[in-house]
Amino acid sequence: MTPPRSGNAPEAAVNHLPVADPRQVHRAALRLIRQDAGAFAAMLFLNALAAAAGLVGPWLLGRIVNTVKDGGSVAAVDRLALGILIGAVAQLLLARHARYLGHRFGERTLARIREQFVDRALALPSSVVERAGAGDLTARGTSDIATTGQTLRDTGPDVFVAAVQALFIIGAVLLLDPLLGVCGMLGLTGIWFATRWYLRRARSAYLAQGEAHSALAEVLAATASGARTIEAFGLRERRIADSEREIERCVAAHERTLYLRSVLFPAVDISYVIPVVGMLLIGGALHAHGAVSLGAVVASALYLRQLSQPLDTILQRVEELQSSGASFARVEGLAAAPVEPTSPSTLAPENDRIDVEGVWFAYTGGPDVLRGVDLSVRPGERLAVVGPSGAGKTTLSRLLAGIDTPAQGSVSVGGVPIAALPSDRLRRQVVLVTQEHHVFHGTVRDNLLIASESATDAELHAALTAVGAEWTTDLPDGLDTELGSGSHQLDGAQAQQLALARIVLADPHTVILDEATALLDPASARHTERALAAVLSGRTVIAIAHRLQTAHDADRVAVMENGRVTELGSHDDLVRAGGAYAALWHSWHSDQPVASEAQPPPGEGESQPDG
Repeated sequence: MTPPRSGNAPEAAVNHLPVADPRQVHRAALRLIRQDAGAFAAMLFLNALAAAAGLVGPWLLGRIVNTVKDGGSVAAVDRLALGILIGAVAQLLLARHARYLGHRFGERTLARIREQFVDRALALPSSVVERAGAGDLTARGTSDIATTGQTLRDTGPDVFVAAVQALFIIGAVLLLDPLLGVCGMLGLTGIWFATRWYLRRARSAYLAQGEAHSALAEVLAATASGARTIEAFGLRERRIADSEREIERCVAAHERTLYLRSVLFPAVDISYVIPVVGMLLIGGALHAHGAVSLGAVVASALYLRQLSQPLDTILQRVEELQSSGASFARVEGLAAAPVEPTSPSTLAPENDRIDVEGVWFAYTGGPDVLRGVDLSVRPGERLAVVGPSGAGKTTLSRLLAGIDTPAQGSVSVGGVPIAALPSDRLRRQVVLVTQEHHVFHGTVRDNLLIASESATDAELHAALTAVGAEWTTDLPDGLDTELGSGSHQLDGAQAQQLALARIVLADPHTVILDEATALLDPASARHTERALAAVLSGRTVIAIAHRLQTAHDADRVAVMENGRVTELGSHDDLVRAGGAYAALWHSWHSDQPVASEAQPPPGEGESQPDG
């Protein structure tokens, strides 16, 4: 069980992000190769030359055997031995340079994958990320990309070198003596069967392993971020049980892949010996009948023995290839995920009016949270949304901000569906401010320029002053002070003021406030609210009102009950009507006489800008 969230939005069921199928993975891999085709071709060419140089040694050794058998001179043997040495040195140099090119190709390709992943992740709608869970996206962006990088940097070049060597060795054996070559190839069939058995099962096993890692990361991240809530609600034992269950699932997934490797590798080790033994037995029989020379038998046996090295590399690395293939499928899966809408010229709101018409909404796997909501918000109006916990207030704010889309009905601004607006235009229209905030690793300036890239230092200071964040002037390096882990740490109030300053810089026409000052102490909250009152003047403000003083200062109040708007009007009109709002007001106001209710309670006379 995940710790309860603030507000009334129920915890959404996790919908994992998509995973690319084998065909999509192959297309993506070919696209990456084409982007650096020159380096890839050079790597293959040098690998081929290195493999050809490696064939010189066994062939010349066979020549030496025949030369000695035929009574040749020492000088002839020395010349052949020198050729073996030259071939070995050439193979070493060519293979080293091919590996260097392979590593450069791998690093450049990995950089492209990382950049592409970041672009795709940033293009995901917020609702998709929330439903998938932070753990899934984090696992793909860290461990999956790291595994893919390992393959591109090390495993890939090794496999290419080994594959080229194996092909050249097999060709050399067949050219040296076709009959011996065929006999040697038949002895390798055990490797083919073992590998085929492994590959049929490996992809699904490694995908299950990656999914188990994502689920564990999600549980651990939710537990760490909600530690205080877990302690407050006594959920410690339940969270430990959830974590242990996901750990057991990870262990089971790893045991499955370990079982597959424990079958593959012993079968391969045995299969290496069979063709060499068969070659010596059959070659000896053929040589006894004069069908082949002794040198040909020796050279063929050495080739087959030499073949074990590249095959061993390929088969040892096939486990890593399956793991990285599954990881790359998860990374590439983001290409099939929903993205933010594009920015066609037709999507231009005619005005700043927000209309909610016949909206129904339910979180995945849950009951309806909103049931036929109708609401219009006029430009420049201050609207307070009140109601009991679970009435749908926070859910409505998410739809108004374009984070979620209604199952039925529409939420539009200026006649254009809010969720259809591209993110850059949407954030110029509507911004949602909650008690949740984030301080990015970087300077104060970096954290503010997120909202307005072209803002000057004067504008940044003005935004900070507007929200009461004068403390930034006392920082050791001012706007250039580093924030985040290992640097200057902000408390909850300062972090929220920084988030509010971003809203000032973003300059939207509509601001939705959901407990925006909840983490500030009373003195800081009053100071910030006074500053925001001037900043928000002339803008549309929609406040999810958890304190009814906010509703008292609003132009209109919308009362929500059981997912519906049951009352709508000014504070005074709703109090006089004697309905649900009047009952809430009397309860919050300690049942003071109605005549005195038009005045704010003592000590709370400041206007609440988030209403």
